[in-house]
Amino acid sequence: MLGATLNEILRAAASALRYPVIAALILMMASALVLLGSLIAEIFTERRHLKVKMPELVDSLRAKEIPTAECIAGGGLLKRQKAALTELTAHPELTDNMREALAARMLDQEQNRYNRLIKYSDMICKLGPMFGLMGTLIPLGPGIIALGSGDTYTLSTSLLTAFDTTIAGLISAAVCLIISTVRKAWYGNYMSMLEALMDCVLEVEKKP
Repeated sequence: MLGATLNEILRAAASALRYPVIAALILMMASALVLLGSLIAEIFTERRHLKVKMPELVDSLRAKEIPTAECIAGGGLLKRQKAALTELTAHPELTDNMREALAARMLDQEQNRYNRLIKYSDMICKLGPMFGLMGTLIPLGPGIIALGSGDTYTLSTSLLTAFDTTIAGLISAAVCLIISTVRKAWYGNYMSMLEALMDCVLEVEKKP
């Protein structure tokens, strides 16, 4: 008697989750499309402007033939990189230690920004297959019951829902995996460039 009651509770809980799981998968697919669109937009609005040649820029900064701010402005960097490096040179009253602290703070801010951009696609990568599996298993219970009673329509509907949710979860995860992989490579490169250039600027701007 107790076992039957517990089974009924589990079945009711699983049935109640069916539509929330489907809604979550639809939301994940929509989010994956939005993230893919933002990645494409980032290529045309930001990344295409990245034309920096690191050895030449570093040599130009160290040569001090051109003011540091002008050298940074014409260095083919991203807007955010230019802003951070310019901010580092915009306060001549700062001591060397204070300038190093400012550089570390700006690097942390940039890293946190990139981490926030990546975490959404990373989350869908992990949750997509989980929700897809839930959406696969939940309809199978009623489908098996329908099979036992000869209701092939309910069985076919349940199987169709199971297949659709699996595909939705896997597609969302696959798209977001690609987005996360591409962005991690980009942002890792951005951060290494910015850190190297900040070290160079700190060396150039170091007070005698």
